Amino acid sequence: MIEAALAEAEVEWEHPRPGTYVVTLPGTRKLSTTCALSAGRHSLSVNAFVVRRPDENAAAVHRWMLERNTRLYGVGYALDRLGDVYLVARLPLAAVTPDEVDRLLGAVLEEADGSFNSLLETGFGSAIRREYRWRTSRGESTRNLEAFSHMFGEADEERPEAG
Repeated sequence: MIEAALAEAEVEWEHPRPGTYVVTLPGTRKLSTTCALSAGRHSLSVNAFVVRRPDENAAAVHRWMLERNTRLYGVGYALDRLGDVYLVARLPLAAVTPDEVDRLLGAVLEEADGSFNSLLETGFGSAIRREYRWRTSRGESTRNLEAFSHMFGEADEERPEAG
């Protein structure tokens, strides 16, 4: 049933071991989101990596995730033991249908892709600014930083780098 749902969704997927499926969801802001579906004895779990542990403003990122969790369908933000950010879900096997798998994958894709830039800006803003300054000082392309152009003002370029 899971394989049928994945085929119908027309996404790339692998079946590395019994009960486990690794799906690659294409995105626009986040180029792709890797999502693992694991069927256990009683439930299906979904785990999708979103971003690594924030370099800064971790409390603000965590608060944003908790507030966001109240509006999400079927999935929620979680942290692993390293502090990396995931979207997770768990549902009973009796509730697993092709439509439900499609809904969960859609929720993962919409959330991981849609919130990616906000999470990067909040959790990695200083690194993004440093990267921009480094690239512009060398005449390198900043094309993949265009989504963050509002962060690069004259004041930012003149500000000394913090520690």
